[in-house]
Amino acid sequence: MSESKKSQLEFVALMAALMSIAALALDALLPALDIIGLSVGVTNPAQNQLLITLFFLGLGTGPLIFGPISDSIGRKPVVYMGFALFILASLLCVYSKSFEWMITGRILQGVALSAPRTISIAMIRDMFSGNYMARIMSFVTVIFILVPIIAPALGKWVLDLFGWEAIFHVQLFFSVLVCFWFWKRQPETLDVRNRVSFRAKVFVDGYKELMNYRQTMLFTLIWGFITGSFLVYLSTSQQIFQVQYALKESFPYIFAALAVTIGAATLLNGTLVLRFGMLRLVTLATIAYALVASIYVVLFFNGDNPPFWVLLLFCGLQFFAVGFIFGNLRALAMEPVGHIAGIGAAITGFLATMMGVIISTFIGRYVEDSVLPMFIGFMVCGIMSLLILSYFYFQKNRAKKTSFSR
Repeated sequence: MSESKKSQLEFVALMAALMSIAALALDALLPALDIIGLSVGVTNPAQNQLLITLFFLGLGTGPLIFGPISDSIGRKPVVYMGFALFILASLLCVYSKSFEWMITGRILQGVALSAPRTISIAMIRDMFSGNYMARIMSFVTVIFILVPIIAPALGKWVLDLFGWEAIFHVQLFFSVLVCFWFWKRQPETLDVRNRVSFRAKVFVDGYKELMNYRQTMLFTLIWGFITGSFLVYLSTSQQIFQVQYALKESFPYIFAALAVTIGAATLLNGTLVLRFGMLRLVTLATIAYALVASIYVVLFFNGDNPPFWVLLLFCGLQFFAVGFIFGNLRALAMEPVGHIAGIGAAITGFLATMMGVIISTFIGRYVEDSVLPMFIGFMVCGIMSLLILSYFYFQKNRAKKTSFSR
């Protein structure tokens, strides 16, 4: 294998590792949500969803700080800042005696891990563009998906042996390991000549410039709708499978099986994207996303949960579509803004994540004794995404006709 190919493989693996700490901090905690809630005085089990959704709140707001800073001082120092804050936030979670302090720790964890997550995307955009960026994002996501496959099982194993606090210790261990690898092996990707001074005006100007890119804003909106509906699943999966279906011991393996469907689609996307292009794949996958959810809503509109294998089938089809959507959406949104990749990744990530938190918080409170509200969320968000895609195609065709007439 040539040195360049080895180098690219390591780059993909390292970017995936940077993103994966956030997935580990999210998914390893799922089997322990009810126990953590009881430990910090939660009386309503639905409140445990906040340990997931408010983590995303931090994950969405952090890039507004770290993105512009990375455009000013480089990508690598910002990753170190994020990992340092993550250590402090994790210790706060471990020693929390109240739900309010636990929530504060989770938000700070999200803020901290937004640094490596955002910077990994900015680094990929520093080095690649177009369909090749989507291809790299797909391969990064495939490795990243391995974490949701194993994290709940790992969390359950650690929980049973050492208690919920040890889950945070495991997260810290892996974060230090990844940080050391990043420090030793990854060169800086932002050339000194391309850096901009860190001023409020730079952020405001970057935001104004970003708003002028219709493609970026439209695909960020779609990204927000899909993220919001998918986040409902993440925040309620423990409640659905452990409470509604009484599958407490099987939950980590069910979660892993569904994560495999996303990974398989994402891996396939890495092969197909160069042949068919990002836009076509996103369009077909979004149609499938809305269609599968609509069929479920029609079949089970009475609110009764279907047999477990039926639910698993519908979720598998739903998440297979997600595997084609996420990586391509980010690449499509970032494509026009490579010259301000740090700020671009920050603002688009913030907007999409804030949409996701609001949507998932609203829908999640209805997922008490039925899975139907989750699929209604999938359906509505899928249809909204299709409407935005239709508008994008309309504007694109109109621009072509105008250009041709001239």
